Amino acid sequence: MRRCPYCKVDVAGDLVKCPLCQSKLTGAGEEPCYPKFEAQKKRSLYYKMQLAIVWGLLIIGVGLDFLVGLRLPGFPDLHWCLLLAMWLIGFEFGIMRQFKPGTGSAGKVTMLVLITIAMWCVTAYFFGFMDITIDLVIPAALAATIIANFVLALLDKNGNTMSYLLSGLFMGVVPSVICFFVRSKMPLAWAICLMVSVILFAGAVIFRGRAVAAELQRRFHL
Repeated sequence: MRRCPYCKVDVAGDLVKCPLCQSKLTGAGEEPCYPKFEAQKKRSLYYKMQLAIVWGLLIIGVGLDFLVGLRLPGFPDLHWCLLLAMWLIGFEFGIMRQFKPGTGSAGKVTMLVLITIAMWCVTAYFFGFMDITIDLVIPAALAATIIANFVLALLDKNGNTMSYLLSGLFMGVVPSVICFFVRSKMPLAWAICLMVSVILFAGAVIFRGRAVAAELQRRFHL
C-alpha cells in the first residue's frame, strides 16, 4: 500500500499521486481498486483528436483570410473564415451534445437540426441562395426532423421523446402558416412539411394516445 508523506494517509490501489494533495506517493502499489474504462478513454482520445483538427482548420482559415488575403472567387469582400468559424463552432456544439448526459436522442436530433438550419441561413444570405433555402432546404429539414421524432417516440418506452414529437406539430404548422400569410402562397415543400406534421401528430394520438394526453397535462397543466 502506498502512503502520502504529507497527508499521512495510506492510499490503496495503483494511484501515483495523493488524491488529497496531489503529492507523489511512496511505497509499492497494489491491484487497482476501480476498473479502467477503456471505452471512455478511447472516446476522450477521439474527441481530443477532432478538437485539434477543428482548431487547426480554424487557425489556417483565419490566417489565409486575414493575413494572406485569400478570397473566394466571386466574393472579394467576404471574410469566409468567419463562416468557417461558425460552422466549426456549431459542429463542436453538436459533438458536446452527443456526450451530454440526460439528453435523449430526440432532443439531440432536434437541437442539431435547428442549429444547422440557422447556420445554413446565415451562409445562404452571404452566398445568395436564400430563396432555395427558404422554399426547399428548411421545410425538408423540418419534415425530416418531425419524422425522426415520430419514430423515436414510438420506440421510446419512457415517454422522454413525446415532448419533441408534440413540438413537431408547431415546427411544421407555425412556419408554414407564416410563410403563407407573408408571401400569399405556400410552396410545395412547405405544404408537404405541414401535412407531415399534422399526419404524424394524428398518428401519435392514435398509437400513443395516453402518452400524448399525459404530456399535454404535464406541459400545460390541463
